[in-house]
Amino acid sequence: MISLGHIKRRLGQYAALWVGAFLLAGAGVLTGLLFADLMAAVDRVLPAMLGAVALGLGGGVIASLLSGETIGTKLAVVLLALLLILPLLWAPAAAAVLIAFFADRSIEYSAAYAAFQIGVSQVLFPISQAIGDADLFGWMWTAFQWVSSVVGFVSALANIWPLLRRLLGPEPATEV
Repeated sequence: MISLGHIKRRLGQYAALWVGAFLLAGAGVLTGLLFADLMAAVDRVLPAMLGAVALGLGGGVIASLLSGETIGTKLAVVLLALLLILPLLWAPAAAAVLIAFFADRSIEYSAAYAAFQIGVSQVLFPISQAIGDADLFGWMWTAFQWVSSVVGFVSALANIWPLLRRLLGPEPATEV
């Protein structure tokens, strides 16, 4: 049996991790701009945020594995973590890419971003080779960026929606 409540709670935590990593990385890079060049700021902030995301994800998995949940639930949490690791790691990288875009700078000059891109490529390239199409890798990298960004947007919306509903208050009653 799988505890859907536990899975839903863990997914909510993963969503909060994505949003938090995006916002903290963005704030860190912008703060770093006060003291250094954009690429130097990204090179300082991105590795720390990637590590923090990995620790957050790992902490959630370990907490689930140590919990009293069923084996099926624990297996589902591990599977979700494996599926979501790249989109979650994309959150701080996406913040750096967005800031570099608005600063009209090429993010590829950042050593940390280049290392991240190489690491992701080492995961995606063998998959594209196993399927057998050489052009597939470029498509997979683009798809990874888009899917990860959509996952982040949906997670942000899922986390912010209840807050917005509370702030906006209850809907006025209509008389019939």
